[in-house]
Amino acid sequence: MTNNRSGRGKSRRNAATATPVQGNQHKKTMKATREREPEQSRVRAGNGLLQAEIKHKNGNMNEVAQKKRENGRDTRRSSNGGRSQDASKRIRSSVERTDLPVQKNDEAVIDIIGMNHDGEGVGRVEGFTLFVPGALPGEKVRVKVLKTKKQYGYAKLLDIVQASPDRIAAPCAIYDQCGGCQLQHMSYEAQLGWKRQHVVDVLERIGKLSVATEHTAQVLATSADTDGEADTVTTSDSAMNADGNADSMSRVHGVVVHPTLGMSEPWRYRNKAQVPIGVTEGGLVGGFYARGSHRIVDMNTCLIQDERNDEVVARVKEIGRMLGISAYNEETGRGLLRHVVVKTAFRTGEMMLVLVTNGRDIPHADAWIGSIREHIPHVASICQNVNTKRTNVIFGDETRVLWGRDVIYDYIGNVQFAISARSFYQVNPVQTEVLYSKTVEYAELTGKETVIDAYCGIGTISLFLAQHADQVYGVEIVKEAIDDARSNALLNEMRNVKFEVGASEDVIPAWKEQGITADVIVVDPPRKGCDPRLLDTILEMKPERVVYVSCNPSTLARDLRILEDGGYSTVEVQPVDMFPHTVHVECCSLLVRKD
Repeated sequence: MTNNRSGRGKSRRNAATATPVQGNQHKKTMKATREREPEQSRVRAGNGLLQAEIKHKNGNMNEVAQKKRENGRDTRRSSNGGRSQDASKRIRSSVERTDLPVQKNDEAVIDIIGMNHDGEGVGRVEGFTLFVPGALPGEKVRVKVLKTKKQYGYAKLLDIVQASPDRIAAPCAIYDQCGGCQLQHMSYEAQLGWKRQHVVDVLERIGKLSVATEHTAQVLATSADTDGEADTVTTSDSAMNADGNADSMSRVHGVVVHPTLGMSEPWRYRNKAQVPIGVTEGGLVGGFYARGSHRIVDMNTCLIQDERNDEVVARVKEIGRMLGISAYNEETGRGLLRHVVVKTAFRTGEMMLVLVTNGRDIPHADAWIGSIREHIPHVASICQNVNTKRTNVIFGDETRVLWGRDVIYDYIGNVQFAISARSFYQVNPVQTEVLYSKTVEYAELTGKETVIDAYCGIGTISLFLAQHADQVYGVEIVKEAIDDARSNALLNEMRNVKFEVGASEDVIPAWKEQGITADVIVVDPPRKGCDPRLLDTILEMKPERVVYVSCNPSTLARDLRILEDGGYSTVEVQPVDMFPHTVHVECCSLLVRKD
């Protein structure tokens, strides 16, 4: 990941020196389709020395959509004319591409000046942008062009001419094949730095927010570590009281983006494994899909999975081979075993095994269950989920218990949760506690406040907040999640929390009509961000504080801009590394009402 930078100055367009060399024909294996954000991607790079402004691969999506609509109208008016226009456009596009400084199969030596949000290195040949998977900022590399478009292209890393000091050998033997991790070849310290900088970049570019210097954030972090109480910290930017409240933070010039909170041990952190099952000449296999295909590659261990998950999966595959269990074939729709899902409770040690099958009947079920119980005594629940649909969705609608309980129990902090086969539960419980503790800190609860938790899920954040608030109201559109939330509230004997099914933008105004108003609103939306009507609802209710928990910095920045324009000030943002060695980063943000 790219390194941190200081200050809020604009990035300079660093035209990298490159030497194009004609290469041999290359047969490209298409990359797996990945979700792209609808914004441009700009990333700063290289030990504070290199800076780059990187355009997003997909350009301006609104313009693209408009052109598609216009093209569609033209085609409907005259199908022959539309085909003629399309052919003309292809010819013009082809002519434009021949003017590019590199063509498909060319080789070039380029400087990597940044990294995009997918973890791909970014370099340029005479101003033309190339995305290079596996390349790190600050490196000089030799690449082969695989594909070109009008404003950017994709290239394959051939050789590293000059390596980044942040480059390390990926410890996973199947790292290049799997794709589950994108950053194992980058030191963990550098990963944390890049994630912070990625957040800074989108806040500035998409949110149009002024971000405090990195030095200010580091001083505040150091002060918080060394002295949790009031200290006077003076920087070149401003004088401020590091007492942790929003008033002192507001004295800082710009939004404070703190250093990313990472893990002391960033391996084996996942408490859930979802393994697709297939078959080869050697029998039943389970692991991951090879890049760009639906071919399942067998895997015995995953370095970001808890070892116990690996053990259960291996045992299930072994028993399945011995009993002659067939694997599901997505092309024919035949075969029994589709996925093996394992959940491990880190605090209690309890484990749940879910066999996802293409039908209800499991041959030799008793032998299978008996062997699992014998060899893995921590398994407290063995369930079957039936999914007979021709789909890549893992779970079907029917779940039944084959042995043991229908839930396992775990803790986040001192709050206990019941985890069922299909219930959502954060996969990194260690960092989840860090994230939720920061949420409570930003809420600044004294025990007298009313809090609304939008997108409350199974009530994880709500129950954390309920320990410190007078009353908490949680709302979630998924009924099953609300059922789990209510059960978890009863489990913890918390009676100051109420959950309701529905869309936040519908339920919260109804609460307001009932006289329920919030001092604090907490939102934890999916990757697409908050629904616009929910943002309007927040602005109408006017809580003193808004705490925004986000798994997507781009949509976070977009929504912060809307809240800023509606009368709120973004005080600070805390990135949290929930998924080490991947490009994903969570953020907890504090906003306070300006008036």
